[in-house]
This record gives sequence, structure tokens and C-alpha cells, in this order.
Amino acid sequence: MSHSTNISTTSVAAVDLFCGAGGLTHGLERAGISVRAGVDLDPACRYPYEENNKADFWEKSVVDVTADEIRAAWGKAKYRVLAGCAPCQPFSTYMQGKVDSSDARWNLLDEFARLVRDCDPHIVTMENVPRLEEQDVFEKFKASLRASGFEEVTTRVVNCAEYGIPQKRRRLVLLASKFGKLELLPPKSTKQKTVMDVIGDLPRLVAGQIDPKDILHQSCSLSPTNMDRIKNSKPGGSWRDWSEDLRTNCHKKESGKNYASVYGRMRWEEPSPTITTQFFGFGNGRFGHPEQDRALSFREGAILQSFPKDYKFVRKGAVLNKTAIGRLIGNAVPVKLGEVIGKSILGHLQQIQSS
Repeated sequence: MSHSTNISTTSVAAVDLFCGAGGLTHGLERAGISVRAGVDLDPACRYPYEENNKADFWEKSVVDVTADEIRAAWGKAKYRVLAGCAPCQPFSTYMQGKVDSSDARWNLLDEFARLVRDCDPHIVTMENVPRLEEQDVFEKFKASLRASGFEEVTTRVVNCAEYGIPQKRRRLVLLASKFGKLELLPPKSTKQKTVMDVIGDLPRLVAGQIDPKDILHQSCSLSPTNMDRIKNSKPGGSWRDWSEDLRTNCHKKESGKNYASVYGRMRWEEPSPTITTQFFGFGNGRFGHPEQDRALSFREGAILQSFPKDYKFVRKGAVLNKTAIGRLIGNAVPVKLGEVIGKSILGHLQQIQSS
């Protein structure tokens, strides 16, 4: 998709904090924003980030990034954007209250605020999990933005499926501009993309198989018991569909009976459930393939996160580190959401230039 503004691509420069494998960067670039650098502490991010995007990769903690470095990356661009997705694990519903404010990752929003204060961007955007809205640290972050000259800070919780992303993923998007109110563009279409739409044409796999043409299109092996379980699983169903002998001990206990959204298959005709960092494991959610007896492949997970089908995550000839790649894909900002954010920013700046 191309953007509909006539702002020069060199006049808007962005730096992407907590950039991961480049989901947000790739979306911003597709919208027409020049991303100059991505920052992430995880060395596994370097190859996919640099291979698929034009931006430089800074392998360092945001704590160690200086305002001078970011200003140098922006250069003489007319409009400066600071973007990011601070690690969401402390605020995720999946943590079930296991992480509290003593976790060092809570402080990363303060580092984001420090860089906003010291760098003086024109636009700030952040994407995160909806539960962040309930935290004091988020109110503090918004207050710091207002103190830095962003009088109107808009937030919106979006269902990614409404933006053509084939996934039921709810995310919080924050936008702030020094030029006035900046809001996320509304969804264009009510038609949602389904699992069938985006992965229905991929080569068939059996559990444990690697597609010889695409190392990312591989699925994990299943134990004999889990193979029996997936064969007895229905699309959209759960372990409750199984006979008693296939059920896990934890699900037989009273405390485990409420956890129905594990050991399930996805439905072809719907968007996928939220892709987590563990999506490649059949028992970690409803990540069973709709009809093949296996969990999702890594390529399928990436496509459901709206990465292009040819997005490179692994160097040619390298061994795929499943945990690392699962983390990069599951933690990514969906590329299409990044593109919507980019188009929202460009549309806003176009209005500013026209007025």
C-alpha cells in the first residue's frame, strides 16, 4: 500500500526504540517514513532488522542511548519521530500478576520519556498491550509527554483484525504531536482477513518437518500423546473435546478446568488468536493448524503478524533458534499496524503543511 500524501520521504525521519525484528519499522517504511535507526538489546534482532529494512541497527539498551545519538540519526529532517514499543511482558494478561513494579522493565517507559524530553521530537508514538492503560507508570509517561510540550496525547485500543491483520490481537496505540491532535486513522474495511486468506496456500507440513525452500516454514515435533491429542482436536475447540485418557493431569483438577484456550486448533474462516512468543507449541494456546496435525510453523506465525512472506529472519545456512525466533515474531508490532501508524502520522503532517 502506498501513502496518499505528497510529503517527501526524506522530510520525516524516525528512530524506533525497542525495535525487535522490525515490525514497526517495516510498517513505517512502507507508509513512507524514513526510519534511520532501530534500537534493541537483543542480538537476535540484528539480522532480520538490517536485512529487511533500510535503517541501522543499534544493539544496545535504551538506557544507554543518548539524545545526541538520536538527533544525529534524524539529521536535518524537517519532522522528527520517536517511536517504540517498550517491552510489554510486565503488563501482559499472560503474566497473571507474576510481575510487579520491581521488574526493571517497568523503568523502560521512564527511559522513553527521558529521550522524548532530551531529543525534542515532533511526533511520539508507542504501541503496547491494553493493560498498560491501567498502570500508574503509563499515567506518569503521558504526564511527562504533556510536560515536554505534547498538549494532546491520544490513546486507542484497537483490534488488529479491523485493520486487515489476520489476528485477534488487541493493542494500545499512543500518538502525540507538537502540532496538535494526532489520532490513529479509523479502519477502512469491515471485512476481516482470515487464517485461510493468508496461510491457506503454504506447502503442507507434517510435525517436525522443514520446508526445503523456506527454513522458517517448519513445525515442531509432537510426542505420540500430543499427536493423538491434535488428531482429536476440532477447529475452535479445546482439550474438553478429548476423551478422559488424553487430558493432562492439570486439566483434570478443579483449578485447571477454566484454561480452555490451550491445546486447540485455529479456524480457517476466522482471524487467528493472538500470536504469542510460544505460538509454535501446540500446547501453548490455540495454535494447532486448522487441518494439518501440527502446530503453526514459524513462517505462518510471522504471516499472521502481517510480516511479508519473504521477510528474512535467519541467515542462509544458519540453524533456526526456535525460542529466539518465536520471541521475535510474537513480540513484534504487526507490520500492517505499523503502516497504519505511519499513514496516520503522514496524514497529520500533510494537514499541518496545508494549513
